[in-house]
Amino acid sequence: MYIVIAIIAFGVLIAIHEFGHFIVAKACKVKVNEFSIGMGPAILKKQGKETLYALRLLPVGGFCAMEGEDMDTGDERAFARQSAWKRALILVAGAAMNFILGFLIVAVIYSSANAFYTNEVVKTAEGFPSTENGIQVGDRIYSIDGHRVLYSSNFATYMQRGGNTVDMVVIRDGMKVTLKDYTLKPAEYSGVMSYGVSFGYVKADLWQKLKYTGYATYDFVRMVWMGLSDLVTGAAGLKEMSGVVGIVGTINDVGHEIEEQESRSAAIEQIMYLVAFIAVNLAVMNLLPIPALDGGRLFFLIINVIIERVFHKKLDPKYESYVHAAGMVALLGLMAVIMISDIRKLI
Repeated sequence: MYIVIAIIAFGVLIAIHEFGHFIVAKACKVKVNEFSIGMGPAILKKQGKETLYALRLLPVGGFCAMEGEDMDTGDERAFARQSAWKRALILVAGAAMNFILGFLIVAVIYSSANAFYTNEVVKTAEGFPSTENGIQVGDRIYSIDGHRVLYSSNFATYMQRGGNTVDMVVIRDGMKVTLKDYTLKPAEYSGVMSYGVSFGYVKADLWQKLKYTGYATYDFVRMVWMGLSDLVTGAAGLKEMSGVVGIVGTINDVGHEIEEQESRSAAIEQIMYLVAFIAVNLAVMNLLPIPALDGGRLFFLIINVIIERVFHKKLDPKYESYVHAAGMVALLGLMAVIMISDIRKLI
């Protein structure tokens, strides 16, 4: 069941992304030749007034094919003939829809919450290494190594990431206090390994639900950037990356594990939380300045605007199309490598 949910979720994420491009293109009077969900042969087709709507066999992609997307076809409604701001809006719309979807999913999950843990220290465990230059009860953990601590789970995340020796800023008696090179390692407290710090909570009224939904969505963005940073620095490699197969497998495993420990409703809630994270992940990744992605096209759009302003001439669209074609080949190759790795892990 959870595999089916994961596949449907991917289809929805793709559909929402492409719908973002589609609806903004229509609003900007750009001609859309085809709006398709999925890749491969079409299993359902419907010809609209000017747009072909299609559902294709493989639920791992989709597209919004606009007139003159890669070159000027001479049509006044072609994408290439629109003003820079209209093209930018259309390119950003897909990622924006994924981000909004992630926010809404978290909002639905948090709608039934009774309380949220904060960043305020309300208690320390017996034996906790309390000093004048360390964490004290009543402190609000403001940041760790420059990363804002929005709620309790951020504390352990950034302590571990900093190697347990960090530059921490706390709010104490209304003032920011910096704990330079502060060292705090997990220890056994009451038979459990932890940092020995307990955080307070706040009642989940409507404002707090919206605020913590925003916190969680922002936290998703930070997690994506941390992952990218680890790839660049070598802290993580391709083996740690997962494609569609790996993510579907993870969702299936998480669903079964939580259902066994708690309940099916709890499992579905956790899966939807993962889907929200994936939605935000797609939004961020899609806006990276990589050829073939929306961010790559946006990057070329900015370059073109600069060239037009400085040299009063346009860059030939065919050169951009060559770069995006090469980028697409590279991305497909990377996806194939990751998929093979995912399959090997499952085997």
